[in-house]
Parts: sequence; C-alpha cells; structure tokens
Amino acid sequence: MDMRSNNHQQQQQQVLDGSDIVELVENEKVFDKFVDQKFQQLDQDEDGKLSVKELQPAVADIGAALGLPAQGTSPDSDHIYSEVLNEFTHGSQEKVSKTEFKEVLSDILLGMAAGLKRDPIVILRMDGEDLSEFIHSSGYEAEIVSVYFSALSDCEEASLRDCIVKALQSLSVDHGMPPSNDPWVMSNIVEPIVDACLDEEDKREKSVSQERFLEAFKRVVERVAQRLNEQPVIVAHSENTFDGSGIRRLLSNKFEFDKALNVALEIIPKDRHGKVSKEYLRAVLDTVAPSATLPPLGAVSQMDDMITEALKMVSADDGKVVKEEEFKKTMAEILGSIMLQLEGSPISVSSNSVVHEPLTSSTFLPPPPAETEEPSN
Repeated sequence: MDMRSNNHQQQQQQVLDGSDIVELVENEKVFDKFVDQKFQQLDQDEDGKLSVKELQPAVADIGAALGLPAQGTSPDSDHIYSEVLNEFTHGSQEKVSKTEFKEVLSDILLGMAAGLKRDPIVILRMDGEDLSEFIHSSGYEAEIVSVYFSALSDCEEASLRDCIVKALQSLSVDHGMPPSNDPWVMSNIVEPIVDACLDEEDKREKSVSQERFLEAFKRVVERVAQRLNEQPVIVAHSENTFDGSGIRRLLSNKFEFDKALNVALEIIPKDRHGKVSKEYLRAVLDTVAPSATLPPLGAVSQMDDMITEALKMVSADDGKVVKEEEFKKTMAEILGSIMLQLEGSPISVSSNSVVHEPLTSSTFLPPPPAETEEPSN
C-alpha cells in the first residue's frame, strides 16, 4: 500500500490502549457518576442492591469486553463468566451493595486497562477506500493470481460462486476488507454481493479458467468496495504474541508471584488443615494468567491445549489434597512448563471482529474522549 493509503488508514482508526479506562477509574467524581449510572441500569427492583440475576448483564458485558464468546457456548468460557460473577458475590452473597459493586468493577476495569496497555485493540473504520486502492494497485493482479493457484487449488470441482467466496477470505483488513469469515460479513456483504454479481448459470459454473475467475472476482471486490463506501463497517483488530516472557518475569519476581498466588488462593476452598485440592490448579492458573501475560482459558485454543498438557504433567485431576506450599510449587512447575513451550514455539494470535455498535455502548468500557477540532488560521 502507498503512503496515501497508509495515511488514510491512520485517519480511520482508533487505538484502545486502556488509558481512557485508567483515567475514568482514577477520577473519583466521574467514576462515581459512572458507577451510579451502571448500578441504576442493573437494579431492576430498585432495592439498592444487585441480585445474581441483576448482575448477569454486567457479567455478560464484561465477558464481551474481554473478547469471550457468549455464555453457554463454551465450558471454558463459562468458567470465566462464573469467576467474574464470583468476584462480585464472593462466591456466596445473594445481594451486592453499590460500594461492593464499585470496588469489584474498579478492579476489573483496571485489569482490562492493563491488558489493553499490553495488547491494544485497534478500531478500524472500513469505508472501501483502501480496498479500492488495492484493486487498482500494480500488485493486485499478481496477488489474486497467487490466490487462484494456491488457496483455490481444491476448487476444481467447486462452483465459481464458492471459489469467489473462498478467495475473498484471503483478503485481510490490510487490504481494506472486513473479515469475510465473520458470520455477519458473510451474510450481509459477501453472499448478497456475490449473488448479485453472478447470474444463476455463472454461480453453477465449474472448472473456470484463470481469466474468467479474475474477471468475476474483480467485479465482486469492486462491488464490496462500493458497499463499504456507502455503509462503512467497524472492525476491532488485535494482534497478540505469547512467547513466555511474561511468565519468566513473574517467576523471577518471588514477591509478585507469591502475591498473585495468594490473591488467587483467597477464594479457593481449603480443608480444616488448610490444604487445597489439586483440582483447583486450573482455576488458580486462570486467575494468575493476567500477571503472567497469558490469555484467559477458552480464549485461545492453542494455549488451552498447551495448558491442558501442563496440567496432565502434574496430575491435576487426581483429586489429591496438598499443603498450600506444595500447591504453589506445583503451580510454578505448570507455569515453567508453559513458559518453555512458548519460548520454543510462540503462539501468535490475530483477531478481527465486526463491531455492530460503538464498542463502549453495551460494555463497561468508558466512552472515548471527544475529538476536538484544530482552530483554523
């Protein structure tokens, strides 16, 4: 992409780095007003306290802000939702006061801010200009020919329509294309435009030539760019690399490591001798994850597999009850194992999701600061 395109991309994006959240929480007057507003929205029976049922929308919004799938779609994610709820209720309370709500919300927001500072989210406004520039660039045809021969190598028996739909998935936000594997993009942009650009005979056509494919594909992409120009799409883009460095930092600082474990162990049941069941290793690991720069369980499948193997290594499911010091030692072994695996094979995750409404409107993220215009001379 040329300089003009890069300048346009910069003008069409907003970076969420957590600074707005920190500013909100640290401004007591503004944060009190923010909490009052959220509490009032949730307190349906207006009794001055929040029941577990009334807290559910808050928990769902926090999960969405963390990038988790909806409740009920994944056991691992549901575990995180349950942990968030327990933060509010301390695992037993039936009602939560406004003061308790404020304290927990402050901790959660600051945790989010720390995560965003480490791995910012870029909000992109895709208006078709970058995609149009790509279509008319000198490198367009060569790149799409490469797509034709590589990504579509198994399309010999597929219809022209299916091949075009698959090829569109090779275009990324860098090209100015919203993620076509997103269900909303697929059903509202990709499929309607492909169907509008091809007649019924074209849709069923098979074993198409390179020239025929290039002609039909360009027609579709030009229509997509036009659609984006008329109705821009907002995409949240993030890139994270987990290389074990966060775990190494945590393990090398005994004070911070003990502090993180002690906080996690506060809510874990113990027997009358103060011993802890190894079955809680997974829950404690999930609580410690942010301090070790790890994603929450259920967020990254490759990481989940790695964690599962590390837990198997220490027989986490054998149900044994151990002393707290032994529990902590085992947790260090688990983290050490994960660290070595990540140092040898870092996991990089890039995600793009369509935002159908302003990111802050239904979550507990604060609204971005108002833009100010420079005075004209």
